[in-house]
Amino acid sequence: MKTLPVTAHRNLVVLARVMDRMESSGRSVDAEQFRSLVSRITAELEAAPHDAALEAVLDAFPSVAELYENLNYRHAGLCRSPLEPALTAELSARKAIDAARLPRAASGDAAR
Repeated sequence: MKTLPVTAHRNLVVLARVMDRMESSGRSVDAEQFRSLVSRITAELEAAPHDAALEAVLDAFPSVAELYENLNYRHAGLCRSPLEPALTAELSARKAIDAARLPRAASGDAAR
């Protein structure tokens, strides 16, 4: 599969920069302007191919990444990383917790 050039995400990058400026300006932002901007970013995110260039945009603009996660929550929760590493980490943590409980239970039985 051929990866599209970054220019495929040019509008998204421009909108993300506008959002960054709005959020960091320290000035009050008109709610309707902000809703309109979020709506346009949402449309770009929904139309964008999920490729390395999109990941680069999301890494560069945390506020857009948060919006992307919220849009895709029904599929992956608030997680942009693949599910497999998260599942592996959770299973490892569960094993470690279970292992930590064993000595405590054994020492408690010996004391009785």
